Amino acid sequence: MDGIRWRTRTGAPWRDVPERYGPWDRVYDLFRRWQRDGTWARILTQLQAEADAKGLITWEVNVDSTVCRAHQHAPPER
Repeated sequence: MDGIRWRTRTGAPWRDVPERYGPWDRVYDLFRRWQRDGTWARILTQLQAEADAKGLITWEVNVDSTVCRAHQHAPPER
C-alpha cells in the first residue's frame, strides 16, 4: 500500500518505486488488482461518506459559461 501511495504521490514510473516497498511489479500488480475488483472505488466511497458525515465536504456545483472561439482559420463546424 505504501508503494502505491508513493508512486501516486510522486508520479514516478512504476519501475522507480523504491525497493523498500518491495518489487515494483508486485506493487503494480496489487494496484491493478484493486483497480479491477473495485477496491479503490469502495475506499473512495467510504472515505467520502465518512467525511460527508462529519461535514467536511461541501457538495457545490460550479458552472462555467465561458465562450471559447475557434481560430479564424479553423474548419467550420459540421
